[in-house]
Amino acid sequence: MEAHIYHLFIMALPVACIAWTVTKEEIFKEAREFCVDRSKNCNKLIKRKFFYVFTCEYCFSHYVTLLLLFITNFTLLYPDWRGYIISFFSIVWIANVYMSLYNIIRIDLKKEKIKVAKEESELKND
Repeated sequence: MEAHIYHLFIMALPVACIAWTVTKEEIFKEAREFCVDRSKNCNKLIKRKFFYVFTCEYCFSHYVTLLLLFITNFTLLYPDWRGYIISFFSIVWIANVYMSLYNIIRIDLKKEKIKVAKEESELKND
């Protein structure tokens, strides 16, 4: 059981990394902007929801988790379908905690950079 908990926290890392990268980072900016546009302007609800998935890290983490569970056959608590359901929601939850923490760290780093730049600017002006 202890090993399963360890694996849960490890398996949530690639889910968080992939979900964050696809939905937030610059490398996928053009694709994400296309998906944002399509999620707002498609004429069918199903199409709008399909494209929205690629703009929301929480939503996208569900699909990344499904793929990961398919590849690894990871289960928690039970070796059957119940274990897949429990592991699915557990991985999604932990991955989203990781992404939230990462976002907080990034915001703090940006605030520090802005503060340092402002102080340097003030020193130059004095």
